[in-house]
Amino acid sequence: MVNESRILAEFLELVQIDSPSGSERAVAGVLTARLEKMGFSVREDGAGQSTGGAGNLIAVLPAAGGDAPLLLSAHMDTVEPGRGVHPVVTDGVVRSSGDTVLGADDKAGIAAILEAVRVVREEGITHGGLEVVFTIGEESGLWGAKQLDTSRMQSRLGFVLDGEGGPGCIVTQAPTQDKIGALVRGRAAHAGVNPQDGINAIQVAAHAIARMSLGRLEEDTTANIGVISGGKAINIVPDACNLLGETRSLDGAKRRALTDAVCRILRETAAEFGATVNISTETLYQSFVLAPSDPVVQVAVEAAGRLGFKPELVKTGGGSDANIFNQKGIPTANLGIAMQKVHTTEEYIRVADLVDSARWLVEIIRRAQA
Repeated sequence: MVNESRILAEFLELVQIDSPSGSERAVAGVLTARLEKMGFSVREDGAGQSTGGAGNLIAVLPAAGGDAPLLLSAHMDTVEPGRGVHPVVTDGVVRSSGDTVLGADDKAGIAAILEAVRVVREEGITHGGLEVVFTIGEESGLWGAKQLDTSRMQSRLGFVLDGEGGPGCIVTQAPTQDKIGALVRGRAAHAGVNPQDGINAIQVAAHAIARMSLGRLEEDTTANIGVISGGKAINIVPDACNLLGETRSLDGAKRRALTDAVCRILRETAAEFGATVNISTETLYQSFVLAPSDPVVQVAVEAAGRLGFKPELVKTGGGSDANIFNQKGIPTANLGIAMQKVHTTEEYIRVADLVDSARWLVEIIRRAQA
């Protein structure tokens, strides 16, 4: 059975290892040693070459009586501020000391996977082989999962432990996302002497943004302008302004149409003011939809039910490595692990939920062979 003191101790150890995106080397070394000790063969790919950090860890445990390999995955990186984390346990809840994130996103997922594998080995549970993938750069655009070569992997089903909600919550729909960058070019002039000779790039950008439909546009579709920068001094009409934004939707056609609309507004507004605009767009990941009848969903639902957890199939507005695994042909669900207030210094997780996540994963491994 899941050992509460063991999983808690491991989680506390992991969150104290600095691993912001691009700096996963230290935690990758610890996890490699731990996985090898549990009988896995571990290799590191070259996904980290561009950052100079660690790559993805791909660990394989041979089958024990079963014939249905499973992919289990979580990401090693955390958001900032994530250096020098000091976890505090009070009344069954783990928080940071308040100056950093906790890093439960996603070290709670890592700890749950490690503990579940230990229980599977200790109890001699039949399985068809386990492929554990700990990715890099999830928080910086799913970078590690995108670079992962899945052609050598045998898994028929996958489970990412990085979801919203508690044990029993299964993310079966997630959006596709476009990143939009724009550089508005105007004309510089002295703001007090001859402003009429200038074209204010910030003003152009502001007018364009005011014309855009932003926020939640439909239940499954959102848009945002999240970064704007420009100007050099208060006495200069700014000749350049940068914008960064995004569009998301569960429906790829809606996402494309929304991105096109944002780009059209930028071009039309720039032309009205006599400015120019250079626009770049990139689709960061595709959406996925899993049906209730899909085996990966059925296994998770049955396992939750066996433990008394209420299965809940949900859609999310955020992307995860599950988007990439599904895109690469491995049906993958994202499991809720009850991390709360992620990406803030108020992040926390309940010890009981950490334990239940590992219990659920053990039962998933068991049910996958039933």
